[in-house]
Amino acid sequence: MLSAKTALVTGSTSGIGLGIATALAQNGARVMLNGFGDVEGALAQVRRFDPEAVHDGADMSRPEQIEAMVRRCESELGSCDILVNNAGIQHVAPIPEFPVERWDAIIAINLSSAFHGMRAALPGMQKRNWGRIINVASVHGLVASTNKSAYVAAKHGIVGLTKVAALENATSGVTVNAICPGWVLTPLVQKQVDARAAAQHIDNEEAKRELLAEKQPSLQFTTPEQLAALVVFLCSPAADNIRGAAINVDGGWVAQ
Repeated sequence: MLSAKTALVTGSTSGIGLGIATALAQNGARVMLNGFGDVEGALAQVRRFDPEAVHDGADMSRPEQIEAMVRRCESELGSCDILVNNAGIQHVAPIPEFPVERWDAIIAINLSSAFHGMRAALPGMQKRNWGRIINVASVHGLVASTNKSAYVAAKHGIVGLTKVAALENATSGVTVNAICPGWVLTPLVQKQVDARAAAQHIDNEEAKRELLAEKQPSLQFTTPEQLAALVVFLCSPAADNIRGAAINVDGGWVAQ
């Protein structure tokens, strides 16, 4: 389905981003990964489907590195047809205790990086009259939770940025949408589960149930594979007229 397309997925060496990159490659796209961590392991997974997949180590807090990454994608892979802005970090603290440097870092990586990537990629998409920008927001782009001021602000910002970009390209072949996951059992969330289990002296499964019960009525984690399938759908002709949407995949979280 995507055999003539090239995809750049930020924050894609693990978790949601790696699931998305793998699914895009599985559907025929050429893929550029980005992120830190187990780069070789991520490349090995994606190269099962795209033997020529590459990695760029751009620091998503550095606008000049983001632009250089997009330009490299265009020059080495031929274009940047699909941009998935997934890079993100988290810090939890009440506002009076929230470190200023952590606020700045979260806004830079979770929000500003998407703007810089879109700004670099959109001209090429507009010239070809085809493009897909998918911003991985969060249920926290739609509702708030305590102690997550920077994350919630950034994710609400991503949803707003998505709407603006969608309207600016509404009569073109370029669509811009956001997906808003609830709890997804990524390595980062597993660390929260482990910490809860240790603090409360309960087993891992009980810690998972408690975490889900607080917010997610389905009592099920969304999987990276489910989110990846949604991204693939948004890249398909069936989604040509889905524009500026913030699609929550949250087990009923926002329905409450």
